[in-house]
Amino acid sequence: MTAIIADFDLQRSLIRRRRLRKEDRYDEVWDGVYVMNAQPNNEHQSLVSRISHICESVVGDKMLGMVLAGTNISDRAKGWKKNYRCPDVAVFLNGTKAINWETHWQGGPDLAVEIASPKDRTWEKIEFYASVGTRELIVVDRAPWAIELYRLNASQLSLVGRSDIDSSEILETESVPLRWRLVPGPERPLLEATVLDGSKCWLA
Repeated sequence: MTAIIADFDLQRSLIRRRRLRKEDRYDEVWDGVYVMNAQPNNEHQSLVSRISHICESVVGDKMLGMVLAGTNISDRAKGWKKNYRCPDVAVFLNGTKAINWETHWQGGPDLAVEIASPKDRTWEKIEFYASVGTRELIVVDRAPWAIELYRLNASQLSLVGRSDIDSSEILETESVPLRWRLVPGPERPLLEATVLDGSKCWLA
């Protein structure tokens, strides 16, 4: 459901209340429009932790870049709070074109990961991620379960492939040297990530 609040005082009151309660961690601003996102459930947070750990093992532990479980991505240095998105996981490799302003990044990561939740607007963020130069984007859908890999091509993030339980297609990211696919699990499908030489594998 989308709600439009025309009362400016009510807008400020709601935003202030969310900040005081620390409920605004996942909120975003889309070209001046304040987007209030729901708090992620336990499964969502577990996936973020596991995927962050996987990327940290391949990138961070080897000092090849920075892995962040949530960060602010904008298209500008100043006034960034008027237009920013917050991916669940972001990987910035050494030599990234994005600028780290500490409060936010001006420019997209080498790899962004979004965990989709029912009725959220994950796919509407793809155009923004492309506009700021995000090299690759992984979307983990949970209804039904699937992994989608997008890669920057001619200023657009184009779908490279999709892995689900029926296909188990293997998706290979260029930014982070891993192969990803969806495999059956005891309670739900699991995301499998494997280093290119097959020497190490993780499940999320």
